[in-house]
Amino acid sequence: MNFRGRNKVSAEFNMSSMTDVIFLLLIFFLLTSPAITPNALDLVLPKAQGKTTNVQQVSVSISKELGFYIDDQQVSKNQIAGRLNQILKDSNEPTVLLRTAEGVPIEEAVYVMDIANKNNYKIVLAVRPE
Repeated sequence: MNFRGRNKVSAEFNMSSMTDVIFLLLIFFLLTSPAITPNALDLVLPKAQGKTTNVQQVSVSISKELGFYIDDQQVSKNQIAGRLNQILKDSNEPTVLLRTAEGVPIEEAVYVMDIANKNNYKIVLAVRPE
């Protein structure tokens, strides 16, 4: 006599529904993650280990003694805006590289960033490689 039933249940586990759920969660998190970013300044920050992709047009440096330099020439704090406008007036994509020494008050760096922001210049903050 054959006592087996007509309904045969498969003992295999089907992963297709599990992968569908995982992909739906992945898409959900990818779409909602840009909405979570905090409000921040639009600065182009270079990676500490690589090179910047922007072409440097002018460099503004601030020393520990609060001396301001455009490229290699020392200028006063009040002359920075005029000199940057003079140097970058014919540029299609004006870019300023900001270099500050350690210990320089943040107000001095923000002063240069504000000048760049008012004139629609891109600003790149230089960092020391690790």
